[in-house]
Amino acid sequence: MDGSGPVDDTRHARGFGTVVRSAATTALRAVRVVFVGAATALPEVLFLAGAGLSYALVPRSRTRPRRGVLRLITRGARALTDLERARLARPGDPVHPTPTEPRRLVRYLAARVPVGLLGGALLVLIVGGAGFAAVMVGAWATGSPNTTTSDVAILLPSGPALLALALYGLVGLADTERALARRLLEPDPSALLRLRVDELAASRAGVVEAVHEERRRIERDLHDGVQQRLVALGMLIGRARRGNDPARTDELLCQAHEQAQQALTDLRDVAWRIHPTGLDDGGLRAVLETIAERAPVRVGLTYDVAAEPAPIVATAVYFVVAEAVTNTVKHAGADAVTVRVSGAGDAVRVRIVDDGVGGANPAGGGLSGLARRVAALDGTLRVDSPPGGPTTITAEVPCA
Repeated sequence: MDGSGPVDDTRHARGFGTVVRSAATTALRAVRVVFVGAATALPEVLFLAGAGLSYALVPRSRTRPRRGVLRLITRGARALTDLERARLARPGDPVHPTPTEPRRLVRYLAARVPVGLLGGALLVLIVGGAGFAAVMVGAWATGSPNTTTSDVAILLPSGPALLALALYGLVGLADTERALARRLLEPDPSALLRLRVDELAASRAGVVEAVHEERRRIERDLHDGVQQRLVALGMLIGRARRGNDPARTDELLCQAHEQAQQALTDLRDVAWRIHPTGLDDGGLRAVLETIAERAPVRVGLTYDVAAEPAPIVATAVYFVVAEAVTNTVKHAGADAVTVRVSGAGDAVRVRIVDDGVGGANPAGGGLSGLARRVAALDGTLRVDSPPGGPTTITAEVPCA
C-alpha cells in the first residue's frame, strides 16, 4: 500500500465540505434577497396603484399639474429602484447609473412585483412545511396517536428533498430578479457599444487637439524664449568682437555667458515639457520631488504608490502635477500647494489642493488639455475651484 487512500479521502472530504459551504452561502444569500424582495413588493404595489391613479385623475389639459405628478412619480420610482438594485447587488458586479426615464422605472417595478410576491409565497410554503414537519415529529416523539412511525418514516427522506428543491427555487428566483433588473434597467449592449465608440472617438479627437496645442506651446516657448536669448547672445558676442575697450569686451562676454546659461535652462525646460527624462532615470517620485523643489511656492508632496506605474501613466501623472503647480503659481496667488499621489492597484490617483483665490476655469487651455490627456488613458480629471478657493484638482489614471 502506498498510503494514497487516506490522503485522497481527506482531500475528497475537504472538497465536499467546500461545496456544501458554498451551497449554503448561496442559499442563505438567496433567502435574504427573496425575503427582502417580498417585503418590498407590497409597498411597490401600493406605489404603482397610487401613481397610476393620481396621474390618470389629472386632466390632460392641466400641463403643469401633470408634470408635477410625473416628477413625484419619477422620484418615488427611482428611490424604489435604487433600493431594489442595492438588494440585488453582488460584489464585483458592474455598476451602471439608474435610468431617469419614468416609463423604464415603472415598467421595471411592475415586472418585478409578481416575482417578489411569488418569492414571498415560496417562503411561506417553506416556513409552513418546516413548521408542519416539526409538529409531526413532536407529536410522534410524545406518543400522540395521530402520528405514526410510518408517517415520520415517510417525512424524513421527503422533507429534506422538498426543502432542497425549495431552496433551489429561491436561488432561481434571485437569479431571475437579477436578470430582470439587467434586462430592464441596464443599457442595451449595442447602446453600450455605441457609447464606447463615441467615447473613443471623442478621446481620439481630444488627443489630437492636445498634441496640436502642445506643439503650439513648444513652438511658442522656443520662439519667445530660447530663440530670443540666442539672438541676444549673438548680438552680445558681435558687439564684443567689434569693441576696442578690453573692459567693455569683458562685460559683454560676461553678459553673453549669462544669456547662454539662461538659454540652456530654457531649452532644458522645453525638453522636459516634451518628455521628462527624469522618469527614465529616477521614476515618478523623483520627478515629482523635483517639481516640488523647483516651485516658487511651498509644495507638500505625499507619495503612496507601491509599484512604479507604467511609463505612459507616470507621464500623465507628471503633467497633471506640473501643470497644476504652474497654474497655481501663475494665477492662484497661493502660498502653499498640497500634492497627494496614491495607488490602489488598478489606478493612480492624484489630488492637488492649493490655498489660492480659486475661480479656475476647467475649460481653460491648460486644464482642458490635461483632461484630454487623462481621458486618452480612460482616466478622469475633476476641477473644483469656487471663488475664494481652495482649488482642488483630482485625477484618476487607470494602470491597465
